[in-house]
Amino acid sequence: MTEITITAKDGGKFTAYLARPASTPAPALVLVQYICGVNQVMRRIADQFAALGYLVAVPDLYWRQDPGVQLIQNPASPTKEEMQRALELNDGLDDDLAVSDLTATAETLRGHADCNGTLGALGYCLGGRLVVPMAARTPLDCAVSYYGVNLDTYLDEAETITAPLLMHVAGEDAMVPAPLREAIQQRIGGLPNASVTIHPGVNHAFALPSGPNYNAEAAIRANSESHAFLARHLSPVAQG
Repeated sequence: MTEITITAKDGGKFTAYLARPASTPAPALVLVQYICGVNQVMRRIADQFAALGYLVAVPDLYWRQDPGVQLIQNPASPTKEEMQRALELNDGLDDDLAVSDLTATAETLRGHADCNGTLGALGYCLGGRLVVPMAARTPLDCAVSYYGVNLDTYLDEAETITAPLLMHVAGEDAMVPAPLREAIQQRIGGLPNASVTIHPGVNHAFALPSGPNYNAEAAIRANSESHAFLARHLSPVAQG
């Protein structure tokens, strides 16, 4: 497993899983974890994006609480203890510090020898929320959010985003009330460089492989849209 070390803007250091494409220099992608840390699921997704031609980093956002923690390696069989710990870490996360760490990761990736200078970000759940303020505060070429939670906190800030933004929203997300789903569609979907895709009939984390709410049809549709969006704005070199 390849990791890089990143210096936090407020001091200290944290690690990020790094997945390299076959051909470099390549566009970079900051991949933002969900509540289970940089686990096997996130590393596998990073490897998949690297196979598409991206230099991918998945930073450890829990490093201030429990460095290197990896929970629920198999979403099909989570334990009660792991789920409780993931929720504790999620509740203890400082969003502003996490976004600062994402900015530091983006700056490190842009300066990496294997990066061609273009960079995007993509996040799931917790990461789907953090990608929004990250896109508002960090120079990005594009950003993708999957079923972000508690986005009401960042709707005002989202309206300042100028980079292309794609948001995937589960039409029956039990963690995102219907009024918030409607607000996301109206306020963010109405921005000049943003688009919001509502996926009807599916619940939160519908694109999480083996997860309890996984929906193959919706996941394929969302991932295809995301891949086309990233390719349009980052132009990766086809991998042989």
